[in-house]
Amino acid sequence: MKTLRLLLFLPGLAALTWGAVLFSEYAFSLRPDVFGTLGWLAGGPLVHDLLVAPLVGAVGLALSRFLPDRWKTPVKAGAVLTGVLTLLAFPLLWRPFGGARNPGLHDADTVTGLLLTLAVVWAGVLVAVLWRRPREW
Repeated sequence: MKTLRLLLFLPGLAALTWGAVLFSEYAFSLRPDVFGTLGWLAGGPLVHDLLVAPLVGAVGLALSRFLPDRWKTPVKAGAVLTGVLTLLAFPLLWRPFGGARNPGLHDADTVTGLLLTLAVVWAGVLVAVLWRRPREW
């Protein structure tokens, strides 16, 4: 088992070292875009730990406390899917042509697509709640 761990550890360490070398070549040139990158590297974890994680925890706690048993699992699944879909759509919602050009991706209306997808997800949640039979003890 130790040999397997070592065989998995060494390529990971090599990749981490190579990434650090590439980032140091990028960061130590001190171009203006380096400071934005450093802001993203520091800001992402801070926004997650100080804003997103407590909000998600509070919503999960509220859902588990106030929803009837029949609604808990479908609504939690719908909330997770809503979060993931919004996270995937966020770059195009925030800056429509900020990423690399991908034919067909930028031609669509991202807001409408996200809203329609979320409507399908929550319709599925409603169907799951209404279709489930209560458990018999």
